[in-house]
Amino acid sequence: MGICHIKEPGLIDPVMIAAWPGIGNIGLIALDTLRRSLRAEQMAYIEPYEFFYPRKVIIRDGELVTLDFPASDFFYHRTGRRDLILFIGEEQPAEGGGVYAAGSMAYDMANLVLDVAEKYGCRRIYTSGAAVAPIHHTARSRAWAVPNSPELIAEFKSCDNTVLMSDIEGRGGEGSIAGLNGLLLGIARRRGIDAVCIMGEIPIYLQGFPFPYPKGSKSVLEVLSTALDMWIDMEVIDELARQSESELTRLYERLPDEIKQQLDRLKESTVAAAESGDLITEDDKKKILDDIDKFFKHDAGGEQR
Repeated sequence: MGICHIKEPGLIDPVMIAAWPGIGNIGLIALDTLRRSLRAEQMAYIEPYEFFYPRKVIIRDGELVTLDFPASDFFYHRTGRRDLILFIGEEQPAEGGGVYAAGSMAYDMANLVLDVAEKYGCRRIYTSGAAVAPIHHTARSRAWAVPNSPELIAEFKSCDNTVLMSDIEGRGGEGSIAGLNGLLLGIARRRGIDAVCIMGEIPIYLQGFPFPYPKGSKSVLEVLSTALDMWIDMEVIDELARQSESELTRLYERLPDEIKQQLDRLKESTVAAAESGDLITEDDKKKILDDIDKFFKHDAGGEQR
């Protein structure tokens, strides 16, 4: 188990940004979009053998030539001021059949990622994922920020379209982050490294479905653009967001009127909902999720879709 270095570039005051798959693949889409836009080069990878089972075997000319494992790759980009290290994991190492990273393998992987951060002198790390929120898919996604030190709070409170997770109404000043995003923040804090998780909002009614949600990814990129003081080309993510909203709207039109009426309540802003007394309660959320789940599992004749 370890890190294989393809090259060891000299980097200036680098910042690391890390992402793995998750709800809506928000962090993964954001970071892969950034990687492609910057044409970042691969510098290293984590050996997969102790973390993952092979996804498939590759056969060529009748011969088994290799095993295909999920990749865990490091990329770099020089900006001339503050360089970037991007870590993109295709899968989270999970024990016991879970979806999100847990157990000793997750802890080991998080430490390997931080080993690379420390090797190159990173003083700050960003992770990214999804924030499940009572919003409509036509609304702009906000970014939720979770810093691992009190000194970072004021910085992210001042970012446009950004809110601290602990300030979200109904959370009582608390919250939790599943998987490697949260684990990395905690281990970074123990190592004395500043770290922030930036999460893009995704509608609650999409959380159980394998739909990518680039709107949430864009909100993450907007925060990173401000935090890193760098211009990020949003053309690709904007097009992905337009396509996603169009597809979701077509899907939305197929829903029964009762479900659409429930979802239309999510179009209202929090302020407007509070003034009208029409807040979305936890019971409302549960009913929305149950109704949508039933709709997608069964057609009008009760057959499995």
